[in-house]
Formats: sequence, C-alpha cells, structure tokens
Amino acid sequence: MEQEARQLEAEFLQRVQWRPRSVSGWSLPRLLWYLVFLQPVITEVHLRRKNVKFLFIRFSAWQYEGSDKLWAGLVTTLCEGIRHHYGPLPFSVYSVLGNKPATSQGFGQREWHCRRRVCLALAALLAALGLGVALLYLSLGSHALVPGAHGSAMRVFGGAATTLSGSGLLMAVYSVGKHLFVSQRKKIERLVSQEKFGSQLGFMCEVKKEVELLTDFLCFLEIYQRCRLRIVLEVTGLDTCYSDHVVGVLNAINTLLSDSHAPFIFILVVDPSILAACLESAGSMKGTADNGYLFLNRTVTLPFSVPVMGHRTKLQFLHDAVQSRDDLLYREMTRQLRPLSPGGDEGAQLLAVEMQAAGAERSQSLIDAEAARRIQEALFCLHDERDCLYEYVPDNLVFMRRIVNTVPITLRLLQQQQQRQDLVGPTPRQAVAWVVLANQWPCRLSWALQCLEDRQQAGGAPDARARLWDVFRDNSRELHSLTKELHNVLDLDGDPELFQRFLSADFPFTVAEAQNLLRCTVNLDHSIRRRMGLLRAVLALKPPSPPKSPAGGDAPHAANGANHPPAPAACAANHDPRAVRAAARANQAGEDAHPRMTQRNKPRPVA
Repeated sequence: MEQEARQLEAEFLQRVQWRPRSVSGWSLPRLLWYLVFLQPVITEVHLRRKNVKFLFIRFSAWQYEGSDKLWAGLVTTLCEGIRHHYGPLPFSVYSVLGNKPATSQGFGQREWHCRRRVCLALAALLAALGLGVALLYLSLGSHALVPGAHGSAMRVFGGAATTLSGSGLLMAVYSVGKHLFVSQRKKIERLVSQEKFGSQLGFMCEVKKEVELLTDFLCFLEIYQRCRLRIVLEVTGLDTCYSDHVVGVLNAINTLLSDSHAPFIFILVVDPSILAACLESAGSMKGTADNGYLFLNRTVTLPFSVPVMGHRTKLQFLHDAVQSRDDLLYREMTRQLRPLSPGGDEGAQLLAVEMQAAGAERSQSLIDAEAARRIQEALFCLHDERDCLYEYVPDNLVFMRRIVNTVPITLRLLQQQQQRQDLVGPTPRQAVAWVVLANQWPCRLSWALQCLEDRQQAGGAPDARARLWDVFRDNSRELHSLTKELHNVLDLDGDPELFQRFLSADFPFTVAEAQNLLRCTVNLDHSIRRRMGLLRAVLALKPPSPPKSPAGGDAPHAANGANHPPAPAACAANHDPRAVRAAARANQAGEDAHPRMTQRNKPRPVA
C-alpha cells in the first residue's frame, strides 16, 4: 500500500504545481495558525486528488480481552494512534478552537476561508485587555494623572476589563491544556469504568461524539496537507476472544464504517471458520447471524484469502525460521564449535583451558559438539531445496517455528538415548521428518501408535520391519467408524493424501523406528492416544451383532441354510472325494470374501 501510494503521488505531482504540506517540525506553527484562524473548504480540486497517505495502526484484540467493552478498546487504540502520529497539540487546539470543514458551493477553487468571528473575538479580547491594562496603569501608577473619584472609576473599569478579557484568554488556554493532558483514550476509559454509562445510550453518544471529532480533524488535515488520508487499522487476535467480544468488535467496525466519508480501512487478520462459529454461538446474534459466513460476507467488502505459499517463499521462510533461533543451548553448542582465535577474548581462552583440564567436562563438550552438528544437519534438511521434506511443512509461520523449535530438543533426547543403549539410532533427517509427521498428522499418527500398543498388550507383537503405513491402513476402517467421537481431533490433521505419500513412499518408517522415536517425541499430545485407547476398549465390550439380511421373516432360515447345507448333500459329499474338495474350496472362498467382517465380530481384549 505504501509503495502504491508513493507511485501515485509521484505521477500526480508531475501534473500540478503545488506540493503537499508537512505537519511536523518547523511547519507546526503554520498548522496551528490554520487551526485557529482559517476554516477549510472541501472543493472539487480536493476531491479529484489522487495522492494518498496511509497511517497504519495495529490493534491486538487479545490485549483487551479482559475488558467487558472490547470494542471500546478498538476506538481508544484508534484515537491514541492518530494522536501519537500527529502530536497531542494540534488535536487539542482543534478540539477547542477548530471548525468543521465546509462544502464548496459550485466550482469554487478557494480552500480556506478566514474565520471572522474568531478574529473579531480575539481582537475584542486583546483590545479590552489593552484598555484595562492602560486604565489600571493610569489610575494606579506612581504618577497617576487622574486623582480622586475619576481615578477610582478608572481603576474599577480597568480591573473589570482586564479580568474579563484575561479570563477569556485563560479559559481558552486552559481548555487546550486540558485536552493536551486528558486524551480521548482516557475519556473513553473513564466512561467505561462508570457503571451508569455501561448499559445506557449516553455512553454510545459520548463515544460517537469523540469519533466524529476525530473524523473532522482528519478531514481538516487532508485539506491542509493536500492529499487523501486513510487510517488503516490492523485487527489481529480476534479469533482468540470470546464470542460476545467478537460481536462487539464487529459492531464497532460497522459503526465506524457507517459514515461514507470516514477515512478508515479495517484489515481483519482472522480465521473465518473460527469467526463464523463465534457469531453463530453468540446469544445476541440469534436471528441475525445464524449463518456466520453470510454475516461475514455482509461485513467484509474485500475478501482476501492468503494463497498457497510458493516454492521459493516457503524455503525462504524456513531458512529465516532456522536463522532466528536464539536459545541459550543452541548458542552454547555453536560457540563451542568455533575455534578460539589467538587474539580473542582472554576469558574465553581461560575457560577453554579449564575445560580441557577436566576430563568429564571435555567429554561433555564433545557430546555438545556432536549434538550441535546433528541439529544443524537436521535443520538444513528442513529447508534444503533438493530434499522433499519441505513440501510437507505447512504454509504457516507459527507451525514452522514449532517444528524448528522442536527439532533440537528431539535430537538431544535421541542422543542421550543412544548413549545409554549404545545403539545406532535414527539419522537427523529421519528425526526431523518424524517431528514434521507428529506436527502435521497428530491424530493419524496417534491412531497407528495406539493400534501397535494394543496389539503388543494382546500378545501379538507385529514384525519390527513392518511399515507404520501398513499398520495404519489395516486399522483405518475402525478409525473411520469413530469419526464422530474423534471429530475435533481429526480436524488437527493435514492433507490425508500427503500423509499416505509421506509414510508409504518418502519416509517409510518401520515399527521399530517408530517405537524408538516415540520415546523422544515431545510435540505429540499423548492425551489423544489415551482417548483413542478408551474408545477402542469401549467398543471391545460391545457384543457382536448378528448379520442382517433383507429377506424378511425367512432371514434366519436363509442364513442357516447358507451356513449349513442340507444333510443329504453333506452325506453325499462325504462319499465323494471331489465333492469334499469342492466344498472346502467354497468355504475358503467365503472366508476370503469377508475377512473384515470376521475381524470385526471377533471380540477384543479390554485395554
């Protein structure tokens, strides 16, 4: 937006003679003069101006979540941002002495009119003050020219004129000073703290007056600066607030945008699905926002969904996330990898000598160096263009940081486990791939691990070389039957097709590797597995239901006839070897045709 504004301003100023005015530095006295003695006029020339200046203000809804009037925090943030950008003095002077911009009649080109009433009032006050001071000087001076009763009258009139004119000037200065130290934010916060305004119309009227005053001040600055002003308010964190607070903020946005001339642009950085659910569950929106998406469509005038992150962009973000790591453990390990220079820090050299003198510390240093090497290798695999691992990382900066922050902890735990058991563990690439797997598909991974655990408890341990994907595929039908109970957990998973490609082709983890990595997994919620184990145990307690047939009342006889052939045929088969072999093949074919039904009806042990 700023780049587009600079380009438009450069193109527009090539066709005109005037230049925009500044509002800071040495231009501040000139701005104060315009605020007091001149009135702006909205002309056709101003309406045809194309140069725009943007003022960006950030509002985090989570910072005001504890307040009952979250939308009041939105208004106060808006007022405070404008006051901070332009300074408290111009707005304070406009609040006391400013005048609302007028509209030009016809095609007039004059943008400023002299405020004659203000000039006459100020001239009258100064004249009265001068007259009063002169009368007091003539009557009270050491060389008083008018003695007696005339001198007393002059003192009375001089004192009265000085008091009235001086008090008028002092009241104006006092009002400006009051607005200078008591901002709009403090006014609104004071109104919010008063219970009598909390549920009355007077509170909204006072807030509306403050917003209208702010809008008029911005219109004045537009004409003075000779450009269009747009206040861009970035609203973040709204999808982490309560439903009623979300409704209040959206209503405040609609109120501020209700004026067609309001120079406000709101950017909502939210998850639409969460916002729609909040609107539908809010009690005050029943009948108005029964469909949250329709309500958002009526509120948002420019929908913009962030597109899928490109190849280069994702690699760059992953590289930035890796480079931004600043934890003490990582810095300590990388510091020990760097050789000490001869002219380096003496304290570091003495520390290195002491560590070399102690055998245990030297061993720990080698361990840390090896851990640092493995961590760097794993993080490099994460953003390596030649590796396919980055394709499974989501287009979300928060998820990227979670993965990058989890990798060092996982590798440190793996290293300690390998030292205790003297085994060759997973490679750094496998470790970071496991972290991505647990981050992207926690439900499906937990289901496969729970099925392995149940099978081991039942005494049927699977082959250690079996693939984890085969375990999940063999038990996927049972997971499908539990979609209603695990609906919220399944929503945490990413693309199912990518999950299949991840485990079956690119990273075919075996059962032994999964069990080894599970001991060092820190980014997988184990409560998901416990919930799945309880659901499987409850299903195992249910008795198997008999198969149903659409044959009506003769269904039992049909089933018996299908399972037990008539006796004469069986007797005949006993005397004919070929019939015996044919019957055996038919029974085997029937069992092969319904393997899943047999497995489903088989009762499972209680976990």
